[in-house]
Amino acid sequence: MKQYRFLISGGGTGGHIFPALAIAQKLKQEFPDAEFLFIGANGKMEMKRVPDAGFDIKGIDIYGISRDFSLKGITKNIKLPFILMSSMRKVKKIIKEFSPDIAIGVGGFASGPALRAAAALHIPTLIQEQNSFPGVTNKLLADQVQTICVAYDGLEKYFKKEKIVLTGNPVREIILNIHNKEKNAYSLFELNRKKKTLLVVGGSLGARSINETIAQNIEVIESMGLQLIWQTGELFFKTISPEILKKQNEQIKIMPFIKEMDKAYAIADFIISRAGAIAISELTIVGKPVILVPFPFAAEDHQTKNAKALSDHQAALFVQDKEVNEKLIPELKRLTEEVGLAAQLSQNIKTFAQPQAIDKIVTEIKKLTMPNA
Repeated sequence: MKQYRFLISGGGTGGHIFPALAIAQKLKQEFPDAEFLFIGANGKMEMKRVPDAGFDIKGIDIYGISRDFSLKGITKNIKLPFILMSSMRKVKKIIKEFSPDIAIGVGGFASGPALRAAAALHIPTLIQEQNSFPGVTNKLLADQVQTICVAYDGLEKYFKKEKIVLTGNPVREIILNIHNKEKNAYSLFELNRKKKTLLVVGGSLGARSINETIAQNIEVIESMGLQLIWQTGELFFKTISPEILKKQNEQIKIMPFIKEMDKAYAIADFIISRAGAIAISELTIVGKPVILVPFPFAAEDHQTKNAKALSDHQAALFVQDKEVNEKLIPELKRLTEEVGLAAQLSQNIKTFAQPQAIDKIVTEIKKLTMPNA
C-alpha cells in the first residue's frame, strides 16, 4: 500500500490549529503509515501546539499587514514583500524535500506561502474555510486550489461554485467523545464532582472583556456554589495580579491554556465562550448550556452572526462584548437558577451539531490524492 505524505499548513489561533489537528488525526487513523508535516509561522502558537499533538512542524518567518501606523508598523509593512519572497523560497525547499501527495491549508499566515508553493509545484491543494466570511489568506488562495471545504452556505460570492464543498467544520476526535471522561476529569482538575462547574474559555488567545469580568467576580461565582475552570489565554495570564492568582483554591482553577479541553467540557455544567466558528462547532457537539460573548472586531462581525444563529433558536444566551461587565454575571445567575432554561439550551444547541464534518473533509482529500480509489 502506498505510503501517503500529507502537508498541512496554517495557524495563528486555535480556530485554525484545531481544525488542522482534527484533519491530521483523522487521516492518521485511516492511513497509519502516512507521514505528516505541518508548516507554521515562527512565534505563533502552532509551533507549540502541533508538536504537543505528536506531529512534526517547520516554521517560516511570516506575518500579516500591520495596521499600526507608527514607524515600527510602517517598517514592518515595507519589509513584508521581502519576507514573503523569502518564505516562498523556504517553503518550496521544504515541499520539494517532503514531496507531499497533497497540501492542505486551514488559514493563517503560513498557509498562504505553503499553498502557493505547492500549487506552483503542481501538488493537489485543498483549503478548509471555517467562517461565513472567509479569511484573507483563503480568499487569495481560492483561484489556485482544487477544492474548498466550507462550513456555511452562501460562499459562492467569494469562491468559485464548482470548487466549494459544504462539509461543516472539523472537530477534534477527543471532543466528539467526551462521555465517560467525568471521573478522570474531576481528578485532573482536582474538583468536587458534587458541585456544579463553570467553564470560561475566551478562545486560545483569551478574551479581555470576559477575563476582566470574571476576575472582578470570582467571589460572586463562588457564592453561587459554582466551581470554576478559567482559561485566560497566555497574554492575559501574564497580567493577572498576584491577588487574583491567590484566589485559586479547591474550587477555582485558573490557567493560560487547557490542553485537555475534552475533560473540561466533560464536567462543565455551564460554559462562557467567544463565538468563533470552531468554538461554535465544538459547543454544538458538547451540548452544554452556554453564554456566548462574540468578539466584536472579527471580520464582517461574523462572531455576532454565529452567536445570534444560536440565540435566535434558544440554543444559547448572547451577551454583547460592550455589555459584558453589566450583563454577564446576571445572565450566568439566571442560567444557574432556571433549570428549565439550562435544559432547553442544552437540548437545542445539539440540533446544530455536525459530527460528520471531518469524514466529509477526508473524503474530499481522498478524491485529490487517490482519484481512482
